[in-house]
Amino acid sequence: MASQQDLQELLRLLTLGKLPIKDAMQRVRALQEQNLRSIQQIAEAPLSAIESAIKDPKAAKSLSNACKARLKNPNRSSGSKRAGVELLQAAKRSKISADDTGYLDGPAPIPSAGFEASLALPVETDEETIAGTVLVTNRAPLVLAFAVELLRYTMPEQPPSSRLSLAQAVVSANSRSKAVAIGLKTGASADEEGWGHGQPRVRIMGREVTVLKRSGYEWKGEETVGSADIKEENAATSAASSATVTADPSPANEKNIIANDTLRTWSASSPVTLMKSTFIVRATKITESSQRQPSLQALYNAIPSLQTASHNAWAYRVKKPDMFGSHTIKEESFDDGESGCGEFMLKIMREINAIDTLVVMTRWYGGIMLGPDRWRIMRNCLKEALAERLRVTGEQASLGGEAVWGLDLEAMKNKSAAAAAGSATRSYEAGVVGMPIHRPEAARAYLLKSFAQRVEISSGAKEAEGEKPTTPKKKTAKALNEEKEENLGRLLGAIRILYDSWADHLSLVELDRRAWSWYISTRPEVEDGPAGWGAKGNLKLASILALVRKSA
Repeated sequence: MASQQDLQELLRLLTLGKLPIKDAMQRVRALQEQNLRSIQQIAEAPLSAIESAIKDPKAAKSLSNACKARLKNPNRSSGSKRAGVELLQAAKRSKISADDTGYLDGPAPIPSAGFEASLALPVETDEETIAGTVLVTNRAPLVLAFAVELLRYTMPEQPPSSRLSLAQAVVSANSRSKAVAIGLKTGASADEEGWGHGQPRVRIMGREVTVLKRSGYEWKGEETVGSADIKEENAATSAASSATVTADPSPANEKNIIANDTLRTWSASSPVTLMKSTFIVRATKITESSQRQPSLQALYNAIPSLQTASHNAWAYRVKKPDMFGSHTIKEESFDDGESGCGEFMLKIMREINAIDTLVVMTRWYGGIMLGPDRWRIMRNCLKEALAERLRVTGEQASLGGEAVWGLDLEAMKNKSAAAAAGSATRSYEAGVVGMPIHRPEAARAYLLKSFAQRVEISSGAKEAEGEKPTTPKKKTAKALNEEKEENLGRLLGAIRILYDSWADHLSLVELDRRAWSWYISTRPEVEDGPAGWGAKGNLKLASILALVRKSA
């Protein structure tokens, strides 16, 4: 059976010329029916087998030759004349409008740092500026704004591109439900028909969204890995790990031997630094809760610099036999001043079913609050420390911190129907060749477009008094684009201030639940029923700020 990587490589090869992605997908399906699922299988197959799948002999021979050439030199495209053609085609594929549906193999891969930077959203956090802003918009993009900001807190490990994709999936699901409720659409949704069967799901603002894992896509944000300024710890670790058993009975040598034996039982993540704060997580095996304190003390003795850290939060989960010959799970955690860290580590350990394990998260605080970035860093460090123990099987409620796309199930149903016609299980096979996803570029463009109109405060006051607002002067295209950025920045800033005020006081589940109620209480007023579908109204950002948690 072909892997996802095999399918992607084959699709890329087919689309290097002028073959449309749709035709390329149909061709891949025909090849799969002949059990030709990868470039290597096609290169090694007789030409007759390829011709039986691709009815055009010339195209079949061309594909065979291309696959053979690729096997001989997998990196040929980087140094040949063909590279220019590939770059041109990649550029064409990456031009996705707000109305396009992106496929898994759509845009050519680019470095994650540059890709994520291109999707950055503006944020304005000046409350006085925000409070005086009134935007004219409809409801759907406001759902998108609330969702994309919420994901910074509930799924901080997801890169900006994934957050935009997931948030757009929420909007799509909500819009269809609303359309059915008011009679604009009928029939079962793609989700209800099983088009997302077998894919993992996540809950966002109370809605379940079907997702697609991004096959090892890595994003580290702005933090630096492995270059933390913790010289004392590194020195202690180096000294302990270089200690050898000798006949020297001196206390110093015995201490080094003990430290070395201790450190051998712990796995450690790379140190990660962001804004002068440094994190590192260590994990070890324990089988009884009584082993927790001795294990921690041995670690602190082996690495004395840990005792100078700002926080040493810990968590453990162990099996506890019961009288029925089975067992329960005993778990405990301690924040050590790092608010919510212990429970957060337990949550991740539950997700990946880590048992008989003790973890310690060490942080040297740099004096700057990191917001939700700290959760992403802690998750990444914990995941690395537990890497050898990660054995997620079946449909567990865990993504393990892996980046995902929000699947566009309606597009999958509509655009794959022709290719899957006559198949009794088409809803389960639609994603074999390529799964349509909610493209983050389209979601970002939608946000900017949807909040383009702003009511000046003077006009808003007149409208509140029943007067007709004055017509604004015509603006240049540059000024209009700048205003779009300003408007979106103020909206996202208002939502971020709201979430920030509650994030340390609510569980992630409760924060997710309240996000929907906050959207409901601040959305623009429009007519009920079909008349209000897509209608615009005034969105007063002061109403969002009014929901901010009041300090005690």
